Amino acid sequence: MAPDNLPDIAQKAEAFLFAEGGALTLKKLAQLTYARNEPELIAALKLLGDKLKGGGISLVVTDSEAALVISQEAAPEVQKAYNLELSREIGDAGLEVLTILLYRGPSSRADIDYIRGVNSSTTLRTLLARGLVLRAGNPKDAREYVYRPSAELLAHLGAVDSKNLPEYDKISSELASFEAKQESIKNENENGNPTPPKNDAARS
Repeated sequence: MAPDNLPDIAQKAEAFLFAEGGALTLKKLAQLTYARNEPELIAALKLLGDKLKGGGISLVVTDSEAALVISQEAAPEVQKAYNLELSREIGDAGLEVLTILLYRGPSSRADIDYIRGVNSSTTLRTLLARGLVLRAGNPKDAREYVYRPSAELLAHLGAVDSKNLPEYDKISSELASFEAKQESIKNENENGNPTPPKNDAARS
């Protein structure tokens, strides 16, 4: 398709994303909109994102998905209501894991367990089943997965990406400082016996 057909691709993308009510992979969206390739789709999505600016809906695009989301302007009230409902569904453990993934970035289960001090496998399974997180192979270690927030989660939170979340710089910096401090303590206590993390179920 020629560049002057980008508005047509953008219009189709908006319609399909609205009809889906959630995220679509870029590969699937390219097929549905008849984009010749991913760069052409990305150009059309940028056009769509610009068109939606200033309204109640925004477009979020990750490295693999796209979704229509609540705009930043409309997000605070929607976010309050959603967080209240979410806390009832997944509990404190789920909120802790989501906070780590949203403010720290893609993390392995070992990273998450290290920060929380408990085994997070059950919680991660719940979040995966609800479509709130995604997992992929860890390029640094083929034996484990890396988890990250899904486009659906960001859509519910009304954020284009994690950096648009409240107090992102402050909380991400605090997480980094905590990890650095824990690593320093670990190095200083070379002769200590590590305590295995507790299970989520053991938390009071």
